[in-house]
Amino acid sequence: MTLGEKLKKLRADNGFTQEELAEKLYVTRTAISKWESNRGYPNIDALKAISKFFSVSIDELLSSDELLTIAEEDSKQKETRFKDFVYALLDLSIAMLLFLPFFAENREGVIRSVSLINLSGIQLYLKAAYFAVVVVTFFVGVLTLALQNCQKAFWLKSKTNISLLLGMASVLLFVVSSQPYAAVFAFALLAIKVFILIKRR
Repeated sequence: MTLGEKLKKLRADNGFTQEELAEKLYVTRTAISKWESNRGYPNIDALKAISKFFSVSIDELLSSDELLTIAEEDSKQKETRFKDFVYALLDLSIAMLLFLPFFAENREGVIRSVSLINLSGIQLYLKAAYFAVVVVTFFVGVLTLALQNCQKAFWLKSKTNISLLLGMASVLLFVVSSQPYAAVFAFALLAIKVFILIKRR
């Protein structure tokens, strides 16, 4: 018997509906349905909860192949969460441009370093573009942290690409507009993201 078949039998033998079991295990009914139909596996914590709830050992629930599959999936999930956490921190770090003197400003022939908030003497559209890339990147960082458990296909596929594209856009913007310090800072953040992405493959 597969894990799904065993789980379904245990649930039925104990007189629980999928909704009731989901409530007891603090998961969604969709998760129970997915596990019972062998379209997915519970993670290690959920597996321990199932084992404890039905008073059966994990060995009784799983074959060796299933145990290996669950361990691999759990490891991938942990890696993804770590990557998402680091990406979020890097995206949030761009807010430092608002307060630290990364921008060059020419005042009466004297070049000074100022923060984005204090930057003046440049075209309004350029300052607006700086603010836009910083705010949007920061917002993506907040979303990445807030939606760590989100399983929507669009978000899972897009979050890394969005972060990388914003990183490239900020580097390009600062290079083209001759802001070397801001460009180097943005490039450093982007380089760390790319390094993590390559290392995970």
